[in-house]
Amino acid sequence: MGTVSVAPTEIERPEAVEEPVELPEPDVPWVTVVHNDPVNLMSYVTYVFQAYFGYSKEKAKKLMLDVHHKGRAIVSSGSREEMERDVQAMHGYGLWATLTQER
Repeated sequence: MGTVSVAPTEIERPEAVEEPVELPEPDVPWVTVVHNDPVNLMSYVTYVFQAYFGYSKEKAKKLMLDVHHKGRAIVSSGSREEMERDVQAMHGYGLWATLTQER
């Protein structure tokens, strides 16, 4: 018996309909907001911003003055999880802080 050689045949496939790829919206950053309160000294708030966030004395003081004069300051931004952690840390220091999503 001899060997039979069969040439490969082309496989016809219907053209794939490319579905549009939906790109997720870029995450709108979340922010940690520290609010003014009648309890904490300005020097203490400045200290907390330096100790926790590692801000320079000048930046920490500017943010503290925003809290004092404007009633609030955005002290950090990032993912929701990071901002939840920062808010909890501010609460641990006795500061009033919330997180919100920037628009």
